[in-house]
Amino acid sequence: MTTLYGISNCNTVKKAKDWLQDKNIDFQFHDFRKQGLSAESLESFEAAVGWEKLLNKQSTSWRKLTDDQKANISKRTALQFMLETPTLIKRPVLDTGEKLIIGFKADIYQKEL
Repeated sequence: MTTLYGISNCNTVKKAKDWLQDKNIDFQFHDFRKQGLSAESLESFEAAVGWEKLLNKQSTSWRKLTDDQKANISKRTALQFMLETPTLIKRPVLDTGEKLIIGFKADIYQKEL
């Protein structure tokens, strides 16, 4: 089963949901805010794409980190921060069971799905 991870009020997540529905692709939605995120899921995301690609440095959650936290970011601290504050994860995360797609671009979804 394909799972779309994100937060429901994110415009990019809404675009991805609309695209998947328009293409009649069956998926379930997992809201980070409401349902949380397990350490196991985050670790599997990181193993597939790397923590640097997962970390959303454009988010307001990133801007709320101290300069010291940002300067000393590492895989360990990034995963810890993302687990504590899932809005630090670039959205959406689409898990097809075979591949993981970070972010939404219609042309990439079209090519990969």
